[in-house]
Amino acid sequence: MVKIILDSNFLMASLHLGIDILRLLQEVLERSVEPIVLIPVFEELREVAKRDTTKAGREANFALRIVEKCILVEVEKRNDETVDDLILRTAKAWRCPVATNDRNLRRRLRKLGIPVVYVREKSYLAMDGSID
Repeated sequence: MVKIILDSNFLMASLHLGIDILRLLQEVLERSVEPIVLIPVFEELREVAKRDTTKAGREANFALRIVEKCILVEVEKRNDETVDDLILRTAKAWRCPVATNDRNLRRRLRKLGIPVVYVREKSYLAMDGSID
């Protein structure tokens, strides 16, 4: 089983793309996955769901239902860190892949040799890098 950290935009993509991201993660990684959501990511989704009644709010609410199937992990966020910085630091420390569609975060993860899973062509997942 492999741990994988899920980013908020990756979770939100499942609604408007109509894909089952948890099932597809297992397919692309070719093994059982332990989907991890860091508490700051969860809080970010809750905030968007609360304040936004548009498409983003609906996507965040749907993402929160996916989070219920994930493992929530408390990781201390430093004052000078963004949520992306926290994901990067945690993935590096745990030596585990990250699922994100954020181009900037993907680039930063790849520079450190951290495998990245992302949505490709709006219907399937792809991975940059490999898992030991």
